[in-house]
Amino acid sequence: MRPDRFNPPIFWIRMFAACAALMLLCVGASLAQEAGGDLGGGAIVFRPRNPETSSKRRTNPNRGRTNAGRVGGGRSPARPNNPAAAAELEEQYEDLLDEGNEARDDRKYAQAETAYKQAQQLKPKDWRAAYGLGNIYTDQQRWEEADIAYRQAMSFNALSADTFVALSYVLVQPRSAGNAAKRLTESEQFARRAIQLQPNNAIAYDRLGEALVARALLNAEAEASYRKAVELDPQFAVAYVHLARLMKKTNRASDAEQNFVRAVGLAKEAPQFVLIAEAMQSEQLYIESQPVLARALQLDRRNPSANFLMAKFYIYMRQFADAEGYLKTTIEVSPRSFAPHYVLGSLYLRMERPEDAERAITRAAEVASPNDRRQLAGSYGFGGIGDAYMKAGRKTDAVRAYERAISLDPSNTELQSKLAAARG
Repeated sequence: MRPDRFNPPIFWIRMFAACAALMLLCVGASLAQEAGGDLGGGAIVFRPRNPETSSKRRTNPNRGRTNAGRVGGGRSPARPNNPAAAAELEEQYEDLLDEGNEARDDRKYAQAETAYKQAQQLKPKDWRAAYGLGNIYTDQQRWEEADIAYRQAMSFNALSADTFVALSYVLVQPRSAGNAAKRLTESEQFARRAIQLQPNNAIAYDRLGEALVARALLNAEAEASYRKAVELDPQFAVAYVHLARLMKKTNRASDAEQNFVRAVGLAKEAPQFVLIAEAMQSEQLYIESQPVLARALQLDRRNPSANFLMAKFYIYMRQFADAEGYLKTTIEVSPRSFAPHYVLGSLYLRMERPEDAERAITRAAEVASPNDRRQLAGSYGFGGIGDAYMKAGRKTDAVRAYERAISLDPSNTELQSKLAAARG
């Protein structure tokens, strides 16, 4: 729907007013740190908490990165053939976990990934390194890698509610291939297991509700799960968002309004505003999402999700130059995330900049999972780039693009015909 034709109902007008009022109240607020991720409770958006460590790196100034027993460089890892060596290996492992945690908090994802993988080499069966890897993959929306890492952590520790909650979250995220029904069923199962392990875990109940809704089960149990979450944690803004969305889908606009406005009023951190904006955009309410995202970016200007959603708002408004800037910031913070590269490439196609589109889609292909790669052959990928080159009379460039598209989708007869025409 074009913005000049948009006529929001009273429900959304009121919520928009609530968002705007909240922005005015919070203009002078101090910079808020991204939610630290206490999965055991707390009014935060979902962000898996870091694995706990007993490292002394932060408390002892004489201990630093060079003492972390870097695998592949520096000292060789200690061998636990005597108590002293075992203690040294344990110390190295804890330091690497701590280094990974610090790098993740600073959004230095490549550095965090290296540290966690080095920790894994030291103690391959300690679940925390695999869990830490799952966290940074989740932060970057690398869903398939996160799935694998969390399952590995779960195989080493079947009593970690954090891992079950995180895996339940990952499994409801959209992917381009695979058995979606199986993933959603497992998401529900893992949320229930987390509740068994921690009956007072508000986020586990929220994840159960989300798993049920993802399976299109808009039933009493889903609503009860959200209500249990807010009962356990009355400040849990995220659960109020989910409850409001369920009520809207079940034609209870007045109840939805109350819970949505309450969520906006409770939100204090950038990730919470991001979730509210994401819910708005899922209902095609891009205009209403803008002030909420502006508040998120005021609190945390490099939040990758806030930048990505703001880019989607500007694409909706057809203000492509503004969208480009937000997508570039997203990529700077999270360079291995597939979606920002792909959306940037499609944006360049809309802007009739096929060379830039080709570079962006090529980068998307470098970070794409096997299941993501096929969509890069389509009209917003190499196939569309070939079409743009053909339109400009650049047949040699079109041949290159079509060949790349066919390498990603060999059975596509339409692409084969286009390639033949470009060669002819």
